[in-house]
Amino acid sequence: MIRRVSVGFAAIFLSACAAQVPPQAAQPPIEVQILAINDFHGNIETPPQPVSITQADGTVLKARLGGAAQLASALEQARQGHPYSITVAAGDLIGASPLASAYFLDEPTIDAMSLLGLSLASVGNHEFDKGSAELVRMQQGGCEKHTTRVPCRLEPFAGARFQYLAANVQRGDGATLFPATAIKQVGPIKIGFIGETLQGTGSIVSPAGVAGLHFADEAATANALVPKLKAAGADTIVLLIHQGGGVPDSFEEQGCNGIAGDILPILDKLDPAITTVVSGHTHQAYACTLQRGGAARLLTSAGRYGILYTDLRLSFDPVSRRMIGERAVNVPVTGAVGSDSQVAALVARYVIASKPAAERVVGHLEAPATKSEENGESPVADLIADAQLAATKGSNRGNADLSFINSGGVRTDLVPRADGRVTYGQIFALEPFGNTLVVRTLTGAQLKSLLEHQFDAQGLRPSVLVPSANFHFAYDLSKPLGEHIVAMRLDGKPIDPNGRYRVVVNSFLASGGDGYTMLTEGADTFDAGLDLDALEEWLATNPQVPTPGRIRDATPR
Repeated sequence: MIRRVSVGFAAIFLSACAAQVPPQAAQPPIEVQILAINDFHGNIETPPQPVSITQADGTVLKARLGGAAQLASALEQARQGHPYSITVAAGDLIGASPLASAYFLDEPTIDAMSLLGLSLASVGNHEFDKGSAELVRMQQGGCEKHTTRVPCRLEPFAGARFQYLAANVQRGDGATLFPATAIKQVGPIKIGFIGETLQGTGSIVSPAGVAGLHFADEAATANALVPKLKAAGADTIVLLIHQGGGVPDSFEEQGCNGIAGDILPILDKLDPAITTVVSGHTHQAYACTLQRGGAARLLTSAGRYGILYTDLRLSFDPVSRRMIGERAVNVPVTGAVGSDSQVAALVARYVIASKPAAERVVGHLEAPATKSEENGESPVADLIADAQLAATKGSNRGNADLSFINSGGVRTDLVPRADGRVTYGQIFALEPFGNTLVVRTLTGAQLKSLLEHQFDAQGLRPSVLVPSANFHFAYDLSKPLGEHIVAMRLDGKPIDPNGRYRVVVNSFLASGGDGYTMLTEGADTFDAGLDLDALEEWLATNPQVPTPGRIRDATPR
């Protein structure tokens, strides 16, 4: 009896103790950080021109930003306190690069990307500038020669320590050039990544660079890979795609106000399982969530040249590992946290080694080609416009009919040495932006609309379109806005409003730069290589310095 009472009492006591144990607190969400860049284009040095960034609070930051060493330090600082972090890129890490990288076939850029902790990158169109064999060398390393330039000129090249992805880049046998996907274990979360370039890559780079390759539809390719990634245990799927959109402010820390462009139809067709899209190609910066294609999708882009990086945060339920939230912000690379010493040493080696290239003679001029302007036209602007047309007239080089250079993109006079010699360093200072040449078809009516955009209520705008020698136009400021252009002639013949004309401009203008957004409406785009290469080729012919007279003010006096 006593024993039964004791046992009962013990049971009651234990029950009471159990009732008094507080319930366990709910586990917090798991946060994964993704740091992303795009369109670095070999800018291992800090770009010389300041840029304006619209900050999250609406204020504008104007400063020189970027540089590989500063970017590496900024990314390392961003990782602090975030144990679950991975760094990725959305294409065009190389190609259209400044001298210090381009002269060495972008080997220093690949090395810098490896040093700053990049894990994955989609290919972009400029990765194919020197052909797929050279791109494979970028991945695998080695010193096999695929171009006119000498590989491993400064030191052995080990190749990328990050992995390129190329889901929609297919060889003749259907295999992809690089892996289509990757699954990365980031802490307790498995993330499936898909990497793609824009479907139009094959039509905007040199045909030789993509011979034997097929570029498939972006959305269809990505959607077909979703079941594979889910079966492999991916908790979420991230698309790294070298295609993007544009926003009026060009560079935004947060938001996608007024976004437009080719990325939007792709979002509309994506599987709802793909809710995170890191984009590129347009050199613009935005970060927001859009309701597209039946899903809320986080869409980001970090501009260009490493001036920004995107800090994405993905939150997951700790039990189900289901993603429950995501957000992103673009962060300017100001240099406030210093420069990574290892990356800085790498950059310094290549900058010093590039100096002899800067002194290389590329041609001769009998007199200075100055930047002194009348109506926005100048001898040096004329020279560049002629070089662009000469480089793109061939049927396999764009089949251009005429050329324009924005006067604001002409940075210096081109003054030859006493014996007439012009150096590579001089022309690089003249066109320092690393733009490519883009050929597009415009109707005569579109051409007139383009030229009308040169004017505002005060007259000619600051950046005028200077044409090649075979094109002339006249304007009358006494006419109403939209009717200033009173004459346009190509090879001596009037422009037919219904005619079709192949126009070559630099990639800055082609993307709507200086407000010339109608250039984005052109058809049959062809990417014809670097503007600087075109100028070098032209100077090798020892051309005459042009005399301005292609733009005429016909305003009655």
